[in-house]
Amino acid sequence: MTRTANPPADPATAKPASVTTHVLDTARGVPAEGLVIEVFRLGTDGTRLPLARRVTNADGRTDAPVVAPEQMAAGSYELVFHAGAYLAAAELVPAGTLPFLDAVPIRFGISDPARHHHVPLLLSPFGYSTYRGS
Repeated sequence: MTRTANPPADPATAKPASVTTHVLDTARGVPAEGLVIEVFRLGTDGTRLPLARRVTNADGRTDAPVVAPEQMAAGSYELVFHAGAYLAAAELVPAGTLPFLDAVPIRFGISDPARHHHVPLLLSPFGYSTYRGS
């Protein structure tokens, strides 16, 4: 059996080529509602081209993809999750203190802009995790 790193998408079940996210507040066990996310495409020289600003809804997702289908191109991207403001608003940071996590940047590459990419974030006041989702 031969395996490929990126098997071809099944047209019947494929999501439109875009980038989505889902943020879960693992400290409270709920979706992270109201978390601001900035989206950038990175130039080969390291410059950051702003693409969008999104806010998570009650399900911890954004109402529109963080990178829309018409913005998809091969290259490097950065999502900046404004965790500090979210954690403070959720009262997970003691009053009068600075949050341990403020802005959480996640940089990733897209080789095949015709495929859907999902970048979830599991967030708590003192740590986070991400992975390539489906």
